[in-house]
Amino acid sequence: MVITTLSSREFNQDVGRAKRAAKKGPVFVTDRGRPSHVLLSIEEYRKLNGKPKSIVELLAMPGADQVEFEPPRILTGFPRPADFS
Repeated sequence: MVITTLSSREFNQDVGRAKRAAKKGPVFVTDRGRPSHVLLSIEEYRKLNGKPKSIVELLAMPGADQVEFEPPRILTGFPRPADFS
């Protein structure tokens, strides 16, 4: 990850440069030498936003078919007959 820092003047003069830099990492925009804003790619924002992915998105992830999953068997009296009394 590459962190880029631009003054607000540099940002205003070349927004395209800031957008290209945001693909590589966060872009800090400064006002009078102090950080005031951060530009992120939408992917990085979504990671930080914490919004969980849907099961469809998770199953569509590359390599999902490589994951081994063997749930433990439940042996606590299942199945048991229904009690209708």
